[in-house]
Amino acid sequence: MSDIFVALPPATGGCVIFGKNSDRPPSEVQEVVYQSSQDHEPGTKLQCTFIEVEQVTHTNAVVLSKAAWTWGAEMGANEHGVCIGNTSVWTKLCHPGDHNEKLIGVDFVRLGLERGKTAKEAVVAITELLKLHGQGGHCCEDPNFGQWTYHNSYLLADRHEAWVLDTAGVFWAAKKITSGTHNITSMLSIESDFDLCSDGLQDEAEKAGLYKPDQGDFNFFKTFHSSFSGLSLSEKQQAENRLEQGKQLLQTLAKPGEFSQHNMFQLLRNEASSINFSGELETMSSQVSVLQPKNGSMVPDVHWFTGTPNPGLSVFKPFIFCEEPTIGKVTISPAPEGKPTFQSVADRRHMLYKAHEKGRELMEGGSQTGKRLLQTMKSLEIQCVLDVSEYLQNFDKTKLDEVNDLFKDLTESEVKFYR
Repeated sequence: MSDIFVALPPATGGCVIFGKNSDRPPSEVQEVVYQSSQDHEPGTKLQCTFIEVEQVTHTNAVVLSKAAWTWGAEMGANEHGVCIGNTSVWTKLCHPGDHNEKLIGVDFVRLGLERGKTAKEAVVAITELLKLHGQGGHCCEDPNFGQWTYHNSYLLADRHEAWVLDTAGVFWAAKKITSGTHNITSMLSIESDFDLCSDGLQDEAEKAGLYKPDQGDFNFFKTFHSSFSGLSLSEKQQAENRLEQGKQLLQTLAKPGEFSQHNMFQLLRNEASSINFSGELETMSSQVSVLQPKNGSMVPDVHWFTGTPNPGLSVFKPFIFCEEPTIGKVTISPAPEGKPTFQSVADRRHMLYKAHEKGRELMEGGSQTGKRLLQTMKSLEIQCVLDVSEYLQNFDKTKLDEVNDLFKDLTESEVKFYR
């Protein structure tokens, strides 16, 4: 379960702001990685989490927040200012015991980022792959979630617009968002007002016995929506409540028309709404991206990642695409051995995760030491935001190499603060 948000003008001062919390099992470490753009020979095969697909001849540079056991990513951004995040949804076509290995949601996120120069191009890339390969397979390495198989919804954004993409099996519908604010959570949300859809969607749904013409206008949500059978009624209602609370919080924060990255940080840290999730699942990593309007300005986009659990006790660190960015080693998990076995959880904690784990224990404990540490980390984040803001205000493209090591230096410094 995850919450994903986007704010576009006139809610912002001109930029597009994307935000996502990744709610996953507490045993699942999330790493932050960078992959440069690459050219590939025609006919090259690409190994995703479970299956191979045809590689394209060129892939975009991407920065990703991903579970260490998967090839794909929960969320991320590419060099062209496209951001994508996915969230689990349960549909009438979900079969919890069906673990036939296909592409899983996180694979589609990474594939969309690597192949799309705009949000719409990424929608096309994802849906073409969905039609060709389908979706399915284990969606979690932890054996306690062994029957966790689901479908996916996505929120995609670029510097001009955003798209919501709902899927159910190989069926899909997509809705374009051009202004204001929007959010999605772990349930289908597109009804009859979609802008794009899978070929022959209504006819195919009718053939599958999921829709009858006498039911009125075709509604994607009503046709495919279902609830995970393993959830209680209160848990089923929680997604609806979180969607509505997220919508209200987003609209309230955006009302003055000056919604900022600080507001997105604030939103992702909100515990009362369960957007900052704690329980059987936890918010394991968070992303906020500020996409600059391309009106002749060369000011770069800034992508902020925590790489650690609970954004309320984590620090957002900035990444900027430049000529030779270095992500560093402290957010990279130990190399896995072979394919996931789904029988035990390997220790995939990276250096930042381990350091933050110790600090988190102090901060959660409420001791004076913990309170001082939390205040120190908050102050560091505030100062970092101010420094990045000053850099952007006085941006000189000839000095873009100054941010090559930005994320690396900040994460390495964070590790030292927890010691």
